[in-house]
Amino acid sequence: MFDIGFSELLLIAVVALIVIGPERLPKVARTAGHLLARFNRYVSQVKADISREMELEELRKAGQQVKESVENAGQEIESHARQADYVIREEVGQAEKSVTGALGHEAADHPQVNPDSPAPDAPAAGKPAQPLHE
Repeated sequence: MFDIGFSELLLIAVVALIVIGPERLPKVARTAGHLLARFNRYVSQVKADISREMELEELRKAGQQVKESVENAGQEIESHARQADYVIREEVGQAEKSVTGALGHEAADHPQVNPDSPAPDAPAAGKPAQPLHE
């Protein structure tokens, strides 16, 4: 943290011994150690908070990008579905026209037969068949 070498520390210790005195120096050193430890904990806590905030901001940005890409994909899928619906409707319409046209030509050539009605030569239900020539 501070770029202090061993020689600088030794010089600070000698000056502190002269200024503070040998009786109070251990108590002052202990107090200074506790304060330095508190300061280090505070700095590491601030670093961790800043790191968490940066990660949270990155997650928010990533979430926003994902949301936008999902919305774009949804719009693209909806557009493709509408195009497919239009094409299918056009094809069905053309198929209906061609089937109607084909049935129209066929209906003119052949009379329409109702499958539920009896054939013209078939006897009515419950009556015996009559010979054609008597």
